[in-house]
Amino acid sequence: MNLIFKAAKEISDYFDLNGWSFCIIGGLANQCWGEPRTTHDVDITLLTGVGSEDYYAEKITESFKTRISDAVNFAMRNRVLLIESSDGIPLDISFGALPFEEEMISRSVDFEFIKGVNLKVCSAEDLFIMKAFASREKDWLDVKGIANKQNEKLDVDYILKHLEMLSELKEEPELLLKAKNILGV
Repeated sequence: MNLIFKAAKEISDYFDLNGWSFCIIGGLANQCWGEPRTTHDVDITLLTGVGSEDYYAEKITESFKTRISDAVNFAMRNRVLLIESSDGIPLDISFGALPFEEEMISRSVDFEFIKGVNLKVCSAEDLFIMKAFASREKDWLDVKGIANKQNEKLDVDYILKHLEMLSELKEEPELLLKAKNILGV
């Protein structure tokens, strides 16, 4: 089995065992909805809310090796816990608390990457939004790939509603304009 899939399954099984709400995002989710590209890590959003992040960070680091010293304090400051799978694959756990993140997790779907490996991934729309919000060059390439591959299946109204709020929060209205251009609206 591919080590990335194995790592994603390992952390997903751990979160499921604890009854935690989460979904896979990033490059692995992009393999479902966009143009597949190489990824060397697993990105996951874990719904922690605000105020209980230390509980999750402490519990996770009891079972997984951290990639940096003082990983728990780093996670408290940056809302990202940097750990690795048992095979050394990087796992980036984003602590989710925003209403958008809660909705994204509730909208996530099971996707069979390979026979017998089903993983809970964010929807194509939510991946589009997160990639546009991140706004790096490679993210815009992913956004275009999602739009091309999903074509008319995307819920454009949903994307624009959330991206408008997030681009205002980031004070970068050009994100919304660029996304509209890619979507052809």
